[in-house]
Amino acid sequence: MENSNQSKHHYFYSVGLSYKKADAEMRGKFSLDTLAKTRLLEQAKSEGIESLIVSSTCNRTEIYGFAEHPFQLIKLICENSNGSVEEFQKVGFVYKNQEAISHIFRVGTGLDSQILGDFEIISQIRSSFTQSKAMGLANNFIERLVNAVIQASKKIKNDTEISSGATSVSFAAVQYIIKNVEDIGNKNILLFGTGKIGRNTCENLVKHTKNEHITLINRTKDKAEKLAGKLNLIVKDYSELHLELQKADVVVVATGAQNPTVDKAILNLKKPLLILDLSIPKNVNADVESLDGVSLVHMDYLSQLTDETLENRKNHIPAAEAIIEEIKEEFNLWTKGRKFAPTIHALKEKLNAIKNSELNFQSKKITDFNEEQAEIISARIIQKITTQFANHLKDDNTMVDESIEWIEKVFKIGITAK
Repeated sequence: MENSNQSKHHYFYSVGLSYKKADAEMRGKFSLDTLAKTRLLEQAKSEGIESLIVSSTCNRTEIYGFAEHPFQLIKLICENSNGSVEEFQKVGFVYKNQEAISHIFRVGTGLDSQILGDFEIISQIRSSFTQSKAMGLANNFIERLVNAVIQASKKIKNDTEISSGATSVSFAAVQYIIKNVEDIGNKNILLFGTGKIGRNTCENLVKHTKNEHITLINRTKDKAEKLAGKLNLIVKDYSELHLELQKADVVVVATGAQNPTVDKAILNLKKPLLILDLSIPKNVNADVESLDGVSLVHMDYLSQLTDETLENRKNHIPAAEAIIEEIKEEFNLWTKGRKFAPTIHALKEKLNAIKNSELNFQSKKITDFNEEQAEIISARIIQKITTQFANHLKDDNTMVDESIEWIEKVFKIGITAK
C-alpha cells in the first residue's frame, strides 16, 4: 500500500518497542519525557519527515509515521532517548503499511496492552496526535487514522465487556497491597507522584482500602493539592519526602523522573516497608532491597497478576477484533479512494474537454442543434463512465496501481508524472 499523500517512495511505518520484548529497564532507556518528545518532533521536521506521531508510556515507546526507510524513525527514537540502535535491534519492531495500521488499532483499543482491555493508551495517542498537528506534522492520513482508532476504541468499550471490571496497573497495585498488607485500613500509605497512574492508584486506594492515612507528595505541590482536595487527603512538601518515608508502611512511587528518586540512602527505616514502583523508567533503586524489612515490587510483576476479571475479558477478544476489522475496512476504503480520486477527477475533466469540443463542433455543423439537451445526455454518459472506472478501482481484486497507470496512459492525463 502506497499512500497518495506522500511520494511513491514513502511508506507508513510503526516502529518502537514494548513490554512484549523489552523489560522495564530497557523500556526505561527508550522512554521519552515531554521535552524529549518535543525535541524528536522538531528533529523530524528539520530532517524532512512530513508526518508522524510519537507515543511513550510505561509499557511502550512508538512512532507512527511516513518515511522512505524505517531507520529514519528508529534513529529519531535512539537520538532522543538513552537507548542505542544496537539495543533497539534486539527488542524493537518495525511494521509497514497494513501491518502498521493494524498495530495502531490493536494498541489504541487495549488489545495490545500489558493488561488486556486497559484503555489508558488511547488518550496518549490522542494527545500525541494533537501535539504533532500543532507542529504541522500530522497529515490527513494520520488524522483520519487516529480518528478511526478512537472510534474503534469507543465502540469496543461501549459494545463489549473487554474493559469490564477494574483491571489496570493501578488497580493491580491496590489489589496486591490489600492481599499482602494486614489491616491496610490503619496503615500509613505514601503516594509519591500524582501523574495519571498515580491519580488512578490513589483513587483506587481510597475506594478499596477505606484508608484515611494516605499522604501525597509531588514535585509540583499544587497538582498533589488538587487531587488531595477531591479525596480529602494529606499533602506534604517534596522536601519532606525522607521524613514521610520513615513513617510509611506502604509507598507507591509513580513519578515521571528519568532517574531513581528513592534509593537506599534516603531510607532510614524503623519498621518494615512495602514499596511499589509504578514508574518507567524505574524510580526506585534496586539497592533498597538490601535493607532488612524492605519489599520492592515493580509494575511488570503487577501486570502479570491475573484474576477472574482478566480471564473473563479474553472471551470478548473476538467481538473486539470484529469491530476493529469493520472500522479498519472503512479506513482502507477511504485511503483507497484518496489514492485514485485524483485520477478519476482528471479523467472526468478529460472527458468533459472532449465533450465540449464535440458539442462545439456539432453545434456549428447541425441546424437547430439542441445544445442544452446534448449537454444533459453527454454529462450523464460521462458520469456513468467515471462511476464504472471508480467501481473497478474500489474492487478488492483490482490491482490499483496498475489500473491507475493504465487509465492515465490511455487518456493521457499524466497524474503519476506530477
